[in-house]
Amino acid sequence: MKILLKILKYILYLLLIPISYVIISLIFSYISVNNTVLNTKDNKEIYLNNNGVHLAIIIQINNISNGLLKDLKYTQDEKYFSFGWGDENFYLNTPTWNDLTFGNAFKALFLKGSTLIHLTRYKHKRKLWLKINISDIELSKMNQFISVSFKKGTDGRKIMIKNRGYSTNDDFYKAVGRYSLFNTCNSWVNRAFKESGLKSCYWTPFAFGLMDKYKK
Repeated sequence: MKILLKILKYILYLLLIPISYVIISLIFSYISVNNTVLNTKDNKEIYLNNNGVHLAIIIQINNISNGLLKDLKYTQDEKYFSFGWGDENFYLNTPTWNDLTFGNAFKALFLKGSTLIHLTRYKHKRKLWLKINISDIELSKMNQFISVSFKKGTDGRKIMIKNRGYSTNDDFYKAVGRYSLFNTCNSWVNRAFKESGLKSCYWTPFAFGLMDKYKK
């Protein structure tokens, strides 16, 4: 009987870890930062895209800085660029959710793996994208945040992984930072908004955390 009670006690302790993580995540996702409205006119647009699990930031090519645009592969008829950030092993070995394995998920969440930026290029705007008005100053900070997220080679150029995109309109680039349970793809997008001075969550690992700040 004592052994059984000890086992139950350990199980409860183990369950407290994910439960605490979810509760803290929800609280921090609810807390908003950068609520102050700037006097600068919001005359530009960016977009958020949510695939159901993670977010991506979409910027029209005319609003992308030369520094960010440099070294990126694209064609002249591709007008919208989607930037996502995430675990390298997960990105390359899980092209669809049908390819998801426990091993890939565990490595991404707990082993602090190397990261990639996923660049997807579109010719036209999509209806499901969430439009967000942004000022010139905020847009400049957003460009800078995304630009420094790219890992550079010894020649100072962005490092593209050749022939590893999911289709003909996307590619992967080496990124800075380590992916973990506390630094997810959605945390990266939220941090981009926060450091740009846009309304954002205090911290969130979830896609809905930031999306809910802008849904009307």
